[in-house]
Amino acid sequence: MTTEMQEIAITEEKPLLPGQPDPEKDFEAAGRILLDQAQKHSIETPHGVLHVTLYGTSNTRRPAILTIHDVGMNSKSCFSPLFEFDEMQEIVKNFTRVHVDAPGQEEGAAAFPMGYQYPSMEQIAEMIPAVLTYFNFRSVIGIGVGAGAYILSRFTMANQDSVEGLVLINIDPEARGWMDWAAQKIISLTSSLTEQILNHLFSQEEMSANGDLVKSHRERISKTPNFINIELFWKSYYSRSELVIDRNNSFKCPVMLVVGDQSPYEEAAVECNSKLNPTTTSFLKMADAGGQPQLNQPSKLTEAFKYFIQGMGYMASSVMTRLSRSRTASLSSTYSMDGGRERSRTLSQSSQGGMIPERSRTLSQSSQGGMIPERSRALSQSSQGGQVPSSPSHTMEVSC
Repeated sequence: MTTEMQEIAITEEKPLLPGQPDPEKDFEAAGRILLDQAQKHSIETPHGVLHVTLYGTSNTRRPAILTIHDVGMNSKSCFSPLFEFDEMQEIVKNFTRVHVDAPGQEEGAAAFPMGYQYPSMEQIAEMIPAVLTYFNFRSVIGIGVGAGAYILSRFTMANQDSVEGLVLINIDPEARGWMDWAAQKIISLTSSLTEQILNHLFSQEEMSANGDLVKSHRERISKTPNFINIELFWKSYYSRSELVIDRNNSFKCPVMLVVGDQSPYEEAAVECNSKLNPTTTSFLKMADAGGQPQLNQPSKLTEAFKYFIQGMGYMASSVMTRLSRSRTASLSSTYSMDGGRERSRTLSQSSQGGMIPERSRTLSQSSQGGMIPERSRALSQSSQGGQVPSSPSHTMEVSC
């Protein structure tokens, strides 16, 4: 009997010695640096160049978060306080994000020459697909404020498959009528363009108080060396056409509308909410948020945004900062991850902690603490601790 001997190569795995590099940790560290590092890009589009800032990598399976700012702002002044907020970091580390500056609005932009034909709102919306192509993004989650919300809405209507979700802050889909045009002419005789833009951005209460936020934006706008660029963007937005919304066809993706309870665009947002499909729309009316919820209430907006993306099937294990796991699971269970999403909710806040019932599947917020989801026909809590029955429609009440 012959016994065959076989040589077996055994690789000895030795623990890393102190000071020896760990490839896995180095890779993770490089990834964190990439997420934190701003990468500037200039992208050619059919209507001119767009300047964008990328955080993360374009090689991502998840949708990227794409933002567009309002008039009188740029991507930094409009979104930095929100995305630098501590509680937002859990989202930031899980998603690539790209901040789009409207033409000529980026920091350090050269002033446009006299007679320059600034693109219309429709044309700026037509520039966005070039951004997705440039980075090879399959889809995005859009966040827009004011003019940016309008632009993203137009982009989504023309590119339904490219958008998985929309967060529209201070949306106004209406065109300016003759009465608005006449009023604007009178205002332009008595107010500087800087003050007109500030009145667009902030509530009357904020303007009267003239707080630090208003002062800082007044100084930034009035002293910018490319003021003509801001003026052209403002005129383009003010000359926008009506955003014709069809309840069943305009947006196939879930939409969250956000507005401050004293915002100049509160009525416009409520009107827009009434035109959208209630089964895919959430409405968040925030107390103490003024005209810019992403600047004044980043914590509450972050928490609402986490709910929103959880409903899309992402970050299911994320724990809300002021939520118990059981409550989070209760809310998450109302979202369908197979495409049949049920999301018709209105998020509304009272600054006293009370619940303000809105239309079907209302999500209501107070400024007191975490979000507590309740099922349909939930009892709303009054500020005195009493219980008031909610409206007979299918509602979901949430306080935070």
